[in-house]
Amino acid sequence: MLAELGEEARPLAGGQSLIPLMKLRLAAPAHLVDLNFIPGLSQVERANGTLRIGALARHAEIESSAIARLIPILQDCAAGIADPQIRHRGTIGGSLAEADPSGDWVPVLLTLDTTVHAVGPAGERAIPLAEFVVDAYTTQLGPAELIREIRIAVPPASSGGAYIAFKRCAPVYATATAAAQLTMNGDTCADARIALGCVALTPVRPAQAEAALRGQPLNAKSIAAAVEAARAAADPPADIRGSSEYKKDLVAALVRRAIETAARRARGESVPGGHLYA
Repeated sequence: MLAELGEEARPLAGGQSLIPLMKLRLAAPAHLVDLNFIPGLSQVERANGTLRIGALARHAEIESSAIARLIPILQDCAAGIADPQIRHRGTIGGSLAEADPSGDWVPVLLTLDTTVHAVGPAGERAIPLAEFVVDAYTTQLGPAELIREIRIAVPPASSGGAYIAFKRCAPVYATATAAAQLTMNGDTCADARIALGCVALTPVRPAQAEAALRGQPLNAKSIAAAVEAARAAADPPADIRGSSEYKKDLVAALVRRAIETAARRARGESVPGGHLYA
C-alpha cells in the first residue's frame, strides 16, 4: 500500500511522533497506512542467544517483559519513556524510524550488538544500528520500507548495563542521557560501550571514553578518565534546558553514574537505574 500510494502516504504505528506533527500542521499526509492490524510484529522473544523485538512492541510491553529484563538497560529505557499513556501506545520501531535526536532507544541500543531488520519492495535486509541512523530524523529506510524487527545479541556473562536520563519532568525530552554497557573479567573491564543522547544531532559514541575503560582495572582512576573523555566528546547546543557548559557537566555526572551502576549490575547486584528528574 505504501508503494502504491507513494510519497503522500505515511505509516501509522503508535502515532506518538506522527500525530503531534499533524496536530501542529507540520505534516499533512494524504493517506495513513495503519500497521497495527499486521500480525506477528509485537513479539519479545529470545532464540539462539538473540533477543528479537517486533517493531510494533510497545514500550510498556518491553518494560514488563521477563525476557527483556535479562538485559537491564532495556528496562531502564522502556520504563522511563514519557508517561504511561505514551508507553502503552508508542512502539520501539516507530522510535527508531523517527531518529529523534532526543529519543531514548537509539543510544541505549548502540551499547549493544543491535541489528535493524527492514522490509520493503526490494525485499528484506539487515542494517547494523550504528549505520541505520544517518542524521537527525533521517535513517537508511527507503521509500515504502519499514522496520520489521530489532535483533539484539544477548551480552555475555558478567555483563551489565545502565541508562540514565535527566529530565525536568516525565513528559518532556531529557536534557542529556548516558548509556553504558560493561563486560567484566574480575576487576578488569573486558569491554565497554558508552553512548550519549540529546547532545548532538545523532547519539555520540565517545571512543576515547570506552578506551579508557577497556582492558583496564575498573577503579576511580579509569572511571575519571572515561568521564572526562565523555565530557570532551559532548558538544551540546545551548537551549531552554541549559547552557552548553552546563550540559557537558551534566553528561559527565550521568556517565559516571551509568558506569558505576553498570559495573555493579555486572557483578550481580540489583541496582536501580533509569530516569532522574530535576
